[in-house]
Amino acid sequence: MEYAITINPATGEEITKYERLTSTEVRDKITISKEAYSLWKQKSYEERAVLMHKLADVLDQNKEEYAQLATREMGKVIGQSRKEIEKCAWICRYYADTTSSLLADEIVPTEASKSYVTFQPIGVVLAVMPWNFPFYQVIRFAVPALMAGNTGILKHATNVQGCALAIEKAFLKAGFPEGVFSNLNIDSKKVKEVIENKNIVAVTLTGSDPAGRSVASIAGQNLKKTVMELGGSDAYIILEDANLEEVTDLATLGRLQNNGQTCIAAKRFVVLDAIYDKFLSLYTQKMKAAKMSEPTDETSYYGPMARVDLRDELHEQVLKTIAQGGKLILGGYIPDQKGAYYPATILADLKPGMEGFDNELFGPVASVIRAKDDDEAIALANNSQFGLGSGVLTANKERGEKIALQLEAGSSFVNKLVVSDPRLPFGGVKNSGYGRELAAYGIREFVNTKTIWID
Repeated sequence: MEYAITINPATGEEITKYERLTSTEVRDKITISKEAYSLWKQKSYEERAVLMHKLADVLDQNKEEYAQLATREMGKVIGQSRKEIEKCAWICRYYADTTSSLLADEIVPTEASKSYVTFQPIGVVLAVMPWNFPFYQVIRFAVPALMAGNTGILKHATNVQGCALAIEKAFLKAGFPEGVFSNLNIDSKKVKEVIENKNIVAVTLTGSDPAGRSVASIAGQNLKKTVMELGGSDAYIILEDANLEEVTDLATLGRLQNNGQTCIAAKRFVVLDAIYDKFLSLYTQKMKAAKMSEPTDETSYYGPMARVDLRDELHEQVLKTIAQGGKLILGGYIPDQKGAYYPATILADLKPGMEGFDNELFGPVASVIRAKDDDEAIALANNSQFGLGSGVLTANKERGEKIALQLEAGSSFVNKLVVSDPRLPFGGVKNSGYGRELAAYGIREFVNTKTIWID
């Protein structure tokens, strides 16, 4: 018998064990989901919306329980866990209220007496989801997929199986029929056979570049649609006219939120030469002052990383960057304490070819890069295998917008940290993946965009 074992990253102690499903149980769950689809797809948007509003209510009513669970399993500070649950409820209500218009038939004038485009569900969609936003990542996929009339199967990360089970129960508690949303507690090695199951019609993955390549390859061989939201090494260009107090506050939050483990976190700060030294000095003060402590501490700014092995891998990247010529300004050591803690770290004077410039640092480590002018800053920002988010910080919004339009990323924000918002599409380019989630663009990823012609 196999188990998924969850570990509290703040203490290193085992939380609980969750029994893995056998191959037979997996096939049975997928079959139930397929059977549920045959009835669910016939429901009207209004009928689905009623249940989606109930799910939002379940999330609100159990916010503290769910938040504590997320914090316990992956180390997110408790205040951010609460906000995550609130955002999940927002997405439920957003799609409950807008799907009928987002997927409304589109009349197209032709020679026909009537011709239009309609959007129909396609079947059972598999989601392979990460641990860093254990509720939100799942809800972000499931809500639009289900509102469109599909059913959803979740393969969640091993270390947040408590969250996965809680989400499955939340859907049932809200009144969704059995099989409309299901959790598969399986090891990653079994994902291939799930994708190959004839009843799975599409796959969405949020995770690392290697995981995305593997899943997309298997899905491609089976001619199944995929959406990939992969890693990022978001660059923020800081211009000489920016308010450094405000900028360094944003930079600290951008690097330490979710304990530095966010795909769209600010990771590379490209700072114009005129303010480089001042920025680095003030930023160092604020990163040093940020409180690292037990994530249930209401005053904690950031807590431990999700797992010790991830912390150790990050530390190796820091050491490699230093060996390549990067300058260690702050942090850069493994604390002598229990748990997966890693201190706020700043690496400066980074250049292309260094680990901290070229690759994603998924933890509380900032890369600071010097640029002589706007053009070099844009070139350095775009000199990346990733293209998920990006930002510009400046007192001149027109100048910021002009630069934002030149950044090679799925999102570019001026004077604000990149966020995912249900009203706007979310996704990346380059090795950050393809396809979009959220808004009208996301809900249309897993539908049959169908032409109807009546002569």
